[in-house]
Amino acid sequence: MPRAIVCLLDSVGIGGAPDAHLYGDQGANTAGHIAEWAADGRADRDGLRAGPLHVPNMDAMGFGAALKLSTGILPPGLTETPKGGRFGVGREVSRGKDTPSGHWEIVGVPVPFDWGYFPQSEPAFPPELVEELIRRADLPGILGNKHASGTDIIAAMGEEHIRTGKPICYTSVDSVFQIAAHESHFGLDRLYKLCEIAFELTKPLNIGRVIARPFIGETQDTFKRTGNRRDFAISPPEPTLLDRNQAAGNQVFAVGKISDIYAGSGVTHKLKGTGIPQLFDRTLEAMEMAADRAFIMTNFVDFDSEYGHRRDVPGYAAALELFDRRLPELISKLRHDDLLILTADHGNDPTWPGTDHTREQIPILVFSPALPPGEIGIRPTFADIGESIAHWLGLPPGRHGKIFL
Repeated sequence: MPRAIVCLLDSVGIGGAPDAHLYGDQGANTAGHIAEWAADGRADRDGLRAGPLHVPNMDAMGFGAALKLSTGILPPGLTETPKGGRFGVGREVSRGKDTPSGHWEIVGVPVPFDWGYFPQSEPAFPPELVEELIRRADLPGILGNKHASGTDIIAAMGEEHIRTGKPICYTSVDSVFQIAAHESHFGLDRLYKLCEIAFELTKPLNIGRVIARPFIGETQDTFKRTGNRRDFAISPPEPTLLDRNQAAGNQVFAVGKISDIYAGSGVTHKLKGTGIPQLFDRTLEAMEMAADRAFIMTNFVDFDSEYGHRRDVPGYAAALELFDRRLPELISKLRHDDLLILTADHGNDPTWPGTDHTREQIPILVFSPALPPGEIGIRPTFADIGESIAHWLGLPPGRHGKIFL
């Protein structure tokens, strides 16, 4: 009996979004620009890695071909002739370039509304929101209150946070309210409770997520975010593929931050991990536990959080190559009728100005020992992914998307 596995490479966009100009992202191309950068020799001088981007296993599934289909340009080091599986391109209909928008649409629920956002002025948060958060959480005040990179603002304000007990609150161009606090000086449980209060207060503003960003260390040079991040997210407005598969009596494995993104809805098994190797290990563990008609979904967040937002091109390239080296382990564990899909939720071009997501199309790389190869074209909505998986698992048709299998 079939199973389905989705490896979501967070932010590995492939350019070409026809509405990118509306977001200031016309010309952004996360994977394509990384491949171009790696091929021009600069990678050799950085000492982290060398030579053209080397992702032969993803390329065999159609990574290069999908890039060519998306943008009309084949990046150096990749091929437009895959060896197996089906490849295509996903085009988002949901507005924005947020994590929830991409993830919800992938599992069959395009976002039918506009998210709320905080202005790029400083302070960024409404004074009444800040006052109520301080009162209800019994805080001495807050730090930050602006748009910022998480690692930068922790480095700049972490010592003051430890000294004063004031949490660091910040946002970005995404629909998000983030709170950074020290795991021991402030307390991890206290941070989670603070985020629960913030989530309740920001919900009327239609803010998609409140994110707890715990860190450790004692000085600016030693501060480091930990793997105890937790997302408090608005629930999707209708049943997703996760809910539909759970309702059919099947297992749903959420690996990494997947459970948080869907507010735990439809999840039967939650597996956490930090870093690409550990998340890959958790995915393999889920495959060992998965029964017939199980659905496994893993978010590989490091591409986005560690390399995209930090505009770390060599780090991003090395991370793609690390994932690619481990991909044969997963493929070797597939049953004859298992379905594997590699995809993304948005872009985060590390060569692009700023530190935020970029509006891009996404790769859809599909493989099963039971599936003949071919091209699935440019899909008009990410929801085609969820609808195809639902069909593969024998679920009734959903409201959004069309099957490409």
